[in-house]
Amino acid sequence: MERRTFKNLGLFATAAIITTFSACQNKETKTTETAKKTDSTAVVSASEKIVFVNQDSLLTKYEYYKDLKNKFEKKTKDAQSDMQAKGQAFQREVAQYQQNAGTLAADVRKTTEERLARKQQELQTYQQNAGGALQNEQAVETEKLYDKVAGYLKTYAKDKGYKMVLSYTKGSTILFADETLDITSDVIKGLNEDYTKTKK
Repeated sequence: MERRTFKNLGLFATAAIITTFSACQNKETKTTETAKKTDSTAVVSASEKIVFVNQDSLLTKYEYYKDLKNKFEKKTKDAQSDMQAKGQAFQREVAQYQQNAGTLAADVRKTTEERLARKQQELQTYQQNAGGALQNEQAVETEKLYDKVAGYLKTYAKDKGYKMVLSYTKGSTILFADETLDITSDVIKGLNEDYTKTKK
């Protein structure tokens, strides 16, 4: 094995393990104007059959989502720190070998290089497994989040007599929706009340 095998380790050691908390986080961006409109919206008349929820506001104000987001940001940061520490330790080991390689017998150099190659492969496998496990956990929790919101909205709509609850976000296919159909504030209030009960 040639020493150049280990030169790319710096990139490997510092590579991000996963993307942070799913596509939901990307949808979190919202304008102040949108937020103000959502906050000031009155309760929708029971005669309305189709209403909507502002998804941007829902994600930024739903406490369960915020806790979940913080949890995965910490897990991602911890995983990256762990991987970086392991990579740096390996780099030090490689550097020490390279420094002493000229004084080592040929068979010792060969054995050491084979061992270092195996260790590098193990680190790469560890990185892939750690990233995959975190992504899987994230997917499961995102599904739970969706089910929790959808389940609440199903009951909420039935109680209010609504026939359809649409999800609105800036740039969606809904180009205009009357603000009197916006039930976001009421839904966020109910979701947070339910979540607070489960935490106690």
